[in-house]
Amino acid sequence: MPKQQGLYDPAQEHDACGVGFIAHIKGQKSHHIVQQGLQILKNLTHRGATGYDPKLGDGAGILIQLPDVFLRKEAAKLNINLPETGKYACGTVFLPQSENARAACESAIARLIQEEGQTFLGWRDVPRDNRDIADAARAMEPVMRQAFIGSEAADQNAFERKLFVIRKRIEHAVRALKLEDASQFYIPSLSSRTIVYKGMLLAEEVGTYYRDLQDPAMVSALALVHQRFSTNTFPAWDLAHPFRMIAHNGEINTMRGNVNWMAARHEAMKSAVLGEDLEKLWPLIDDGQSDSACFDNALELLVAGGYSLPHAMMMLIPEAWGAKDSFGNPLMDEERRAFYEYHAALMEPWDGPAAVAFTDGRMIGATLDRNGLRPARYLVTDDDYVMMASEMGVLTFPEEKIVKKWRLQPGKMFLIDLEQGRIIDDAEVKQKLAQAKPYRQWIEQSRTFLGDLPKVEGKLELQAGLLDVQQAFGYTQEDLKFIMQPMAINGEEATGSMGNDSALPVLSNHPKVLYNYFKQLFAQVTNPPIDPIREELVMSLVTFIGPKPNLLGIDETDPPLRLEASQPVLMLDELEQLKSIARLTDNRYRSLVADITYSAPQGSSGMAAAIDALCAAAEKSVHDGYNLLILSDRNTGKERVAIPALLATGAVHHHLVKTGLRTNTGL
Repeated sequence: MPKQQGLYDPAQEHDACGVGFIAHIKGQKSHHIVQQGLQILKNLTHRGATGYDPKLGDGAGILIQLPDVFLRKEAAKLNINLPETGKYACGTVFLPQSENARAACESAIARLIQEEGQTFLGWRDVPRDNRDIADAARAMEPVMRQAFIGSEAADQNAFERKLFVIRKRIEHAVRALKLEDASQFYIPSLSSRTIVYKGMLLAEEVGTYYRDLQDPAMVSALALVHQRFSTNTFPAWDLAHPFRMIAHNGEINTMRGNVNWMAARHEAMKSAVLGEDLEKLWPLIDDGQSDSACFDNALELLVAGGYSLPHAMMMLIPEAWGAKDSFGNPLMDEERRAFYEYHAALMEPWDGPAAVAFTDGRMIGATLDRNGLRPARYLVTDDDYVMMASEMGVLTFPEEKIVKKWRLQPGKMFLIDLEQGRIIDDAEVKQKLAQAKPYRQWIEQSRTFLGDLPKVEGKLELQAGLLDVQQAFGYTQEDLKFIMQPMAINGEEATGSMGNDSALPVLSNHPKVLYNYFKQLFAQVTNPPIDPIREELVMSLVTFIGPKPNLLGIDETDPPLRLEASQPVLMLDELEQLKSIARLTDNRYRSLVADITYSAPQGSSGMAAAIDALCAAAEKSVHDGYNLLILSDRNTGKERVAIPALLATGAVHHHLVKTGLRTNTGL
C-alpha cells in the first residue's frame, strides 16, 4: 500500500467488491462494448482479493447479450442449425472433470430439455486458455460446454420461463445423482437473451481465459462485470459474479430469514403465468450459496412469475417509505408510499449494505439500499453510452462528450431500457408502477391495526414466585444488575466492553439457556445496533401478524388481510387482544393458545414428546381454520417446565413449512 502523501491517507483504504456496466442506450451492439466491459473489470482489480497465491482470485466475470452472429458461426462449425434470434438459447455449463460424472450430467440435461417440450440442438466446447491461472484454480476448474436449445414456446418470454424451469430441474436432477464431484456442476447462464462468462479468476484473466471474448463477432449492447471480494463464503468457480440477473457489491444481512420465508411460501404460492411449472422450481434456493446467489434466485422467480424487472427490484430492495405520520419519509408521494406499504406484506426486504446492478438483456440498471452504504457512480455521454461502476475512472471519456455525471442515491434506481432506447429516471419508473393499481385503497380495505382494537382485560398470574420464574428462564444476577436495572432506570440499553472468557455452553458442565449456544453470524458485528429512533427515516419496527399472502398473485384483486403491530415486542394488553382477536375482528382472524410447558418429572424425554405434540397441535389448528397461533409458557411452575421459546417456535415453524402450512398462520 502506498505511503501517506498529500491528501491520500492509506487509513482510508476500504476493501469491497467491484461492480460496473457499460451500455449503449439505443441498443447498438458492438465488440467495443465487450472490450470496454473487460477494461472496467481490469480497472476494478483493486476491489478484489487474492489468496496465498497472488494469482488465486476470488472470482470475476462478465455478462453480455447473447451474441447471435458469433454463436451462429460457431454452431455452423458443428453442423448445428440455429433457429432465428429469440427462438434458441445458449446455456454455459460447468461440468465435473470426471468423464463418467460429466456424461451423467450431460445425459440429464438433454433428457430434461426434451421432457419440457423444447429441442436439444447440441453441445459446443468452450475454448479456454488456462495456462496462466493459479494452480489451485486449475485443480478445481470445471469442464465447460455450451448447450444449444431450440424453442417450442409461444413467444420469447414464455421460452425464458421454460428455460428457468429446465435449469432448476437439471440442478435438482444432478443433485439427486450424488456424483462424487457434483460440486463442479453449475449452470452460469441459460437464456435466449444473455450469456455469462465467469470463474475463479483474476479480473485481468477473464478476457484471455475465455477466448470467445476476443472474437470480433462477440458483440453486445451491454456488458455487466464484477470483481469479487469473498467475505461470507469461500472463493469458488460458481460463486463468481455476475449471476444470471445481478452483480452485487455488499452484504445481505437478513439472508437466513429471507431464505426461510421463501421456503415457507412454497405451498401457498400460485402463479397464473408459471402454472404447474411453479412446483418444479423447488427447492428454489439451494444450500451453500452466497447471499448474492440467493438474491438472484429470488429475483428470477419474481420476474418469471410476471413482475417486471424494476418492479421485482423495488420489492426486494425497497427505499425508505415509512408512513408520514410515523416519522417516515415526508418527501415521498402517497402513491409510491402505498406501493411499498402494500408490497411490504408480500415480501420482506433483502436488507444490508448493497449496490446491485441488474439486467435481463433488454434493460439494465442499478439500485442502492435505502441507507446508501455502497458506492456507485455513473456517467452519460452525448453519443449514447452510459457507464456505471463502483467508482469513477474505470473508463475514460473525453470530458466534452460527458453530458451527465452523478451517483446512485439511497434507495434510488437507475434504469436504461435498450428497447425503448432511453434512460428512465427513478421518478418515472416508480410513478408508473405505483399508479398501476389502487394500492392505497387495497391497504385501507384489508388492514387492521392491533393498536386500534379495543383493549381487553387480562391478568398475569404466575404459577410460582417471581424469583422462581426468573431462575426457570435463566436470568442471572448479572442480567438483572447490569442489563435490566439500567434499562428500567435510564430507559436505554446498557453498554459496556468486557471479554467473556466463560466456557462455551457446549463444553460447560453447567446448564445454559438455549440462546447462549448461538453466536453472531458474519457481518452482524460490523453493523451498529438497531436504533429505530435515531434512524427512523430508514427503518421501522412495524410487524405483520398472520398468514402470508401469495407472492406471485400479481393479478389478484382481492387484497390479503393485514394485521399490523407497531413493534415486534408485544405488551401484555396487546397479547390479550390477540387472544380475543376473533371477537374483535368479527372472525377475520382466529387465534389459538398452545401451551409449551410439560411435566417436569418427565425430563428430556418429556420435552421431545411435548415438541411432537406441539407440532401436531399446530398442524391441526391450521386445518381447523385458526390463522394465529400463540405459544405460551405462562404455565411454568414447580411441576411444569417450558420448552425454550426459541426451540418451540423453530420446531413449529419447521413443521409447518414441511407440511406446507406455514404461510397459512401467524406464529
